[in-house]
Amino acid sequence: MPPGGSNRMLSAQSTADMLGISRQTLYNNWREWGLKGHKVGRSLKFRERDVEAWLGQQAA
Repeated sequence: MPPGGSNRMLSAQSTADMLGISRQTLYNNWREWGLKGHKVGRSLKFRERDVEAWLGQQAA
C-alpha cells in the first residue's frame, strides 16, 4: 500500500462510516470541510488516501 493510504475509491457511505458520521452529514459538508470528492456518474466517491490525509490535517 502506498504511504498515506490506498488509491481505492470509497463510496459516500463507506467514507461516512470511516468518519463516524451519517452519509447525509457528509453530503452536506464535504466541500466546506475541504475534503476531496469525485463524482463518478451519479455517485460521490472519495479516495481512501485523501480521506486519511484530511483526517491527519484535522488532528494537527
